[in-house]
Amino acid sequence: MDHPLLELREVNYALNGRKILDTISWTIQKGEHWAILGPNGAGKTTLLRIVCGYLWPNRGGEVRRKGQKMLDLRELRKSIGWVTSALTSNIPKWEQVLYTVLSGKFAQIGYLNFGRRGPFKKDLMLAHQYLEELACGGLANLRFGDLSQGEQQRVLIARSRMAAPYLIILDEPCAGLDPQGREIFLASLQAMEKIETAPSFVYVTHHLEEIMPMFQKTMILKEGQAIACGRTADLLKARTMRQLYGLSVKIIKRNGRYWPICD
Repeated sequence: MDHPLLELREVNYALNGRKILDTISWTIQKGEHWAILGPNGAGKTTLLRIVCGYLWPNRGGEVRRKGQKMLDLRELRKSIGWVTSALTSNIPKWEQVLYTVLSGKFAQIGYLNFGRRGPFKKDLMLAHQYLEELACGGLANLRFGDLSQGEQQRVLIARSRMAAPYLIILDEPCAGLDPQGREIFLASLQAMEKIETAPSFVYVTHHLEEIMPMFQKTMILKEGQAIACGRTADLLKARTMRQLYGLSVKIIKRNGRYWPICD
């Protein structure tokens, strides 16, 4: 019997006496892709830090990853990848893209050889494969700093896959992208659904139009509470948007995506 990839059981977290997360329960099964939707200040980043083992529920609750309460944090941070735009500034701008991807196997910032003769042939093949799967094969020999922001984000996803994680969290990956860059990025991400060896993804955003068809489950956060959690098609409704953002909108569904139109 396979355990869920992730279980949060009534997780609570507080900071300086203020409750940041309030009784969050959430389960991700193998093969599922989830979106987390919520405004700034909803508690999304705190939730991610707990999932990845950087914080612990300090006001009660339990976190299980593949059925285990506790894991070696070094191994945990390899098995759950976290891709955020903040990481791009830490990657050496001069580094060849292929080596940026290879560095993910060792959880390094900047590829360090440590006296090895060079990357193993298998690692090189995987790095090229992961870049190709994200439509980035032609970028392998370029410098990371010469890429567009959207290209950098796709490269970072390829990098995170080198450690063979079972779950990858994408933390507002389209923040700052122009419309063209955003659509190219989202199309590349959607293509991952067809790749059998790809891990499960969690996509964090406050824009519902970024929730691609692959994300068939959604959690909606507001003020530290999960006000809804379940099938995306059931949740992305006008009434939910009123509850979440206080806006009166119509929701138009087109090509599997949801677009808010103000009344």
